[in-house]
Amino acid sequence: MEECITVMENIFIQLEEDQAFNPLRSSMLIPGENGLLSMMPGYLNKQDIMGIKSVSVYPENANIGLESHQGSVTLFNALNGTPLAIMDAGQITAIRTAAVSGLATRILAKKNSKILAILGSGIQAKTHIEAMTTILNLEEIRVWSKNKKNAKKLVEEQRKKYAIPFRPFDTVNEAIYNADIICTTTAAVEPILQGKYLMQGVHINAVGSSVRNTRELDGFAIKLSKLYVDKIESTINESGDFLMAKQEGTIDDNHIIGTLGEILTKQKKGRNNVNDITLFKSLGLAVEDIATAFFIYDKYVKSNKGNWVEFC
Repeated sequence: MEECITVMENIFIQLEEDQAFNPLRSSMLIPGENGLLSMMPGYLNKQDIMGIKSVSVYPENANIGLESHQGSVTLFNALNGTPLAIMDAGQITAIRTAAVSGLATRILAKKNSKILAILGSGIQAKTHIEAMTTILNLEEIRVWSKNKKNAKKLVEEQRKKYAIPFRPFDTVNEAIYNADIICTTTAAVEPILQGKYLMQGVHINAVGSSVRNTRELDGFAIKLSKLYVDKIESTINESGDFLMAKQEGTIDDNHIIGTLGEILTKQKKGRNNVNDITLFKSLGLAVEDIATAFFIYDKYVKSNKGNWVEFC
């Protein structure tokens, strides 16, 4: 996880320096189904790598024992267009999303943050616990899920991995009370996190919604927060959390303070004081997937393991 956080830090700096290119994703809602298919291309100039993530998102897959995000990441040599590798997108999405949240937490949260509230109980909940424990010395981790059974199951699993107290909660408001960090990792369509219950000084990583018609936070939560994003163009075109708050008249485009890349390159400032409510709205970028996939590919090639195969 620490390696992936470093990879994500470097890619956000590359984006800010115009050394990476990330167009808007192209998504198709599946008629008659609660699902979509997205195509996410990107280019890394310094690495001479381009790629595309093809991913399906089916929020109700948990009901049949499947992950909500499934697909592939394909890497190409950007100098000649040669395909280099095809990888499972599920695990790459899981780790890079949490790594970006870890990076955002490192630069936006209070330095002495001790209490983490995880909303959700799927793969993103697990990887976010890993990311947060990588960068913080936590004293308590709280878990809420719409499915109480899943919340308890996650707590039992994670207690075996970490020497940190874990507690399941029946309500969101109980779970977030006095928390320093909140990570929303759900498939919610309507808000689960309400601004009226947020406490001063909290940092929020909102990662569950990546489309225009779903959100995890209500408009008041967005309004109260100092808002930072992965890419402004993506946020104002694709983020349901942002767009629905804007449609309600709660915020406008100027509510976005800046990107993680702008903070890392010292163009923008992060947290001003301990009482700020900071929010990182994560949509997920193709360059995050491509950079993670290339890191794995490059490491594997240099290890001289495996076999090369030709595409037929």
